[in-house]
Amino acid sequence: MKDSDLQGSGGGVAEVEDELFDEVEIEIFGKKNEKPPKAKRYVIRIDKVKYTVSVSHMKGRELLELAGKTPPEKYSLSEKLQGGQVKPIGLEDDVDFTRPGVERFMTLPLDQTEG
Repeated sequence: MKDSDLQGSGGGVAEVEDELFDEVEIEIFGKKNEKPPKAKRYVIRIDKVKYTVSVSHMKGRELLELAGKTPPEKYSLSEKLQGGQVKPIGLEDDVDFTRPGVERFMTLPLDQTEG
């Protein structure tokens, strides 16, 4: 693994401390379909904005709230996987940032005119 693979949003290189990285940008590993290493912080992208979180997994509801999409019930959330596959995420679904292939997350407002 090269140091350039471990760069976070700040452009700095993650430091190794007992095999726990300071910060890992999951999109870099997702595009290569590799499992991100364990880290203190993960950089995730929701729509076009990068967020740094200090947990390895979050609920769909928490991701929407992080992105300012409130109330979360009015938005849909999906994850873009390596290879272009898109998987919907429910509000109570647990999203693991350390799974291989997870690149980024996308939101859409739910259409209020349907039904």
